[in-house]
Amino acid sequence: MIFLRYESGREYVRLYPVNTIILLACIAMFAIELIIGGVNGAFGTDNLLKLGAITNVPEYSGFWRYVAALFLHGGWSHLLFNLFALFVFAPPLEKIFGSWRYAAFYLLAGVLGNLAAVWLASGPWMGVGASTAIYSVYGAYLYICLFQRDLLDSGSRTTVYGILITGLIYSFLVPHIGYWAHIGGLAAGFVLYRLLGKPLGRA
Repeated sequence: MIFLRYESGREYVRLYPVNTIILLACIAMFAIELIIGGVNGAFGTDNLLKLGAITNVPEYSGFWRYVAALFLHGGWSHLLFNLFALFVFAPPLEKIFGSWRYAAFYLLAGVLGNLAAVWLASGPWMGVGASTAIYSVYGAYLYICLFQRDLLDSGSRTTVYGILITGLIYSFLVPHIGYWAHIGGLAAGFVLYRLLGKPLGRA
């Protein structure tokens, strides 16, 4: 099972430097949300738009938002859930890609997923969160499960399928979840892994 984390903190940082930076960036931006917005306004629409939330409202445009939104979160539970997913599930992909290609994959797939979310949104809509890029990680694993099965053990493949089924059902059933961002990230990750990934032996 490749999704069990046995590393010490020091080993984790050494083995997965890019994922460590991503985790720290999400925490840092969350702190900035709290500092700028205050206790009551940290996760309000105005504060999140100021810091880089994506939206289909024309007056809040700018390509930088499609990157910035990947590091913003709408509350404590939103942050902790995504940090857990990043901490546990992303490291094997950094090992498969190598750090630089993983960084390019994460940002590009996240941006593409956010673009899809804005384009497909109906009515005024705003979104933040690392989950777009997290679903791109899942999309890469889905490609591996389907076309490079020897890279994953059966338990890891079962975990990937379970996460995807549960996550997508959750995305549609729970209000205020950016399901188009999740689907867009998943599709982007699937395709980009095909373009950027290469087998490096068993993960």
